[in-house]
Amino acid sequence: MKLVTSLLAAAALSVASFVAPAMAQDKGTVGISMPTKTSTRWISDGETMEKLFKESGYTPDLQFADDDIPNQLAQIENMVTKGAKVLIIGAIDGTTLSDILAKAHEAGVKVIAYDRLIRDSGNVDYYATFDNFQVGVLQATSLVEGLKLDSGVKNIELFGGSPDDNNAFFFYDGAMSVLQPLIDSGKIVVKSGQTGMEKVGTLRWDGAVAQARMENLLSSTYTDAKVDGVLSPYDGLSIGIISALKGVGYGSGDLPMPIVTGQDAELPSVKSILAGEQYSSVFKDTRELAKVAVSMTDAIIGGKEPEINDTKTYDNGVKVIPSYLLKPVAVDKTNVKEVLVGAGYYTEDQINN
Repeated sequence: MKLVTSLLAAAALSVASFVAPAMAQDKGTVGISMPTKTSTRWISDGETMEKLFKESGYTPDLQFADDDIPNQLAQIENMVTKGAKVLIIGAIDGTTLSDILAKAHEAGVKVIAYDRLIRDSGNVDYYATFDNFQVGVLQATSLVEGLKLDSGVKNIELFGGSPDDNNAFFFYDGAMSVLQPLIDSGKIVVKSGQTGMEKVGTLRWDGAVAQARMENLLSSTYTDAKVDGVLSPYDGLSIGIISALKGVGYGSGDLPMPIVTGQDAELPSVKSILAGEQYSSVFKDTRELAKVAVSMTDAIIGGKEPEINDTKTYDNGVKVIPSYLLKPVAVDKTNVKEVLVGAGYYTEDQINN
């Protein structure tokens, strides 16, 4: 019996010594809170980060909040309770997280705001995003190019993103830096008179809301006039806007489809661009953004300062958040395949079928 006990003890010791090194390579838990699954880009962001963190030796805790703020708050609180060392948060509403981030700070958890700035909290440590003002500049520049202003005055309408998303204001301001001088000179007319985020914002980036507003604009403002262009800040809105336009005959007969912009190069919009409906989008390679988030986390857990390239732009109401900004790229029919297939973001089959 003693011999058996000794053998079992030796075996247990042997197993323990074998398992220990594997356990030692676990760098800890990282909480990844994404806002929704209604947009393919957020699914892609979350799954890419999950994969990269696993490959880097972390245990990722990926949660999607389904556009439900209490749900996101509960998920983040659970991540803190379970011992996450770092939180990466794509916020639904960037103004609602102050209390839970205070708890995270007390627990020693670092916070990276992911693509959407978290406002009104001093407990946001870093921000990983794209140059969001430039996104708006690219959208408006594309709109103007498509309008061909040398052929006369053009009627446009403006759509903004969700007012609870700080990025929406950067997109809008970037676009208006291009459009406002043309509006002031009379080369472009916003025929409805609806300008400013308080009037043109689209809560939760909801395509159905954008479609309904476009339908209302067409029936109230364009019964005896033609809309030439629509500034849309996101592909999901663009699809709804285009549906409203097609519903009254645009894109057929002698009524050409207006110039409609977008963002995120989502597959339905890429196909729409190739079909000659949506005019353009802005490609943000979220695989690269995911890499930035992983790199930041690695530095934080290693006791180092993450690489940043902006310390001025993103004031969240409490402090300026050290940020890393990636560059967006405009895509239209002339370069969409070259850029997206060339980057390996989509395959030829995905785009063509």
